[in-house]
Amino acid sequence: MTRALIAEDEALLAEHLGAELQSLWPDLQLLPVAANGDDALQRALAETPELLFLDIRMPGLSGIELAQALMEDWPEGKPLPLIVFVTAYDEYALKAFEAAAFDYLLKPVQTSRLAQTVQRLRAQLAQGSPADRSEPMEPLAALQRLLAQQATSAAPRLRHLQAAVGEHIELVPLDALIYLEAADKYVRAVTLTREFWVRVSLRELLPQLDPDRFWQVHRGTVVNIDAVARARRLENGTVQLELRERPERLAVSRLHAGRFKAL
Repeated sequence: MTRALIAEDEALLAEHLGAELQSLWPDLQLLPVAANGDDALQRALAETPELLFLDIRMPGLSGIELAQALMEDWPEGKPLPLIVFVTAYDEYALKAFEAAAFDYLLKPVQTSRLAQTVQRLRAQLAQGSPADRSEPMEPLAALQRLLAQQATSAAPRLRHLQAAVGEHIELVPLDALIYLEAADKYVRAVTLTREFWVRVSLRELLPQLDPDRFWQVHRGTVVNIDAVARARRLENGTVQLELRERPERLAVSRLHAGRFKAL
């Protein structure tokens, strides 16, 4: 039996989507709704459902971040789930979903549109869901970049970070940053000779950075691409970045490895 997990923080919307799905697909088994991204990640990895309906904006991980985490952490050899994003985004963002080849539903979900999605999902499942985890990576990465560009265009551009150092606030120019690393509600900002702790989440910070200079290479790491000396592909297929002026090497997730093919 095909199983589906809905991740949606608005209970009435989740209930409506579940009822419509059950009407259109009576033999579909609906798992209990996940009310936030973090809960959805844990449950999806534990129960490995065949279908995921992910709200784009919800507490904890967003739908895009949740999909990214699932693609990276999904059990080896287990067929990847089919993902449908549920969104209230505008027309520009919907084109991004279409360009990235992911199905989406616009809130509030219309029965006729959901029927088309159900038909498409059944056809894909009949062909067999791919076990190769690399297949959805590039479309998901493309979608993530397109939506990030939209958010960046609307957000104020930063010129420096404000980091607390003792009793003072120190201004750290973005030009001095080599990479940024998420640490719960903080970001560790690393320069050539120092590191700073900035009280902001990486999710909040990303839209304010220049996407042409600051590349997300892992769900918790952003690197200044000008500080990268080379990308090295290891025997196990993963990618590591070597920096020009710091000794540490940064891991690139499978989701973002495609950006370094030319290197």
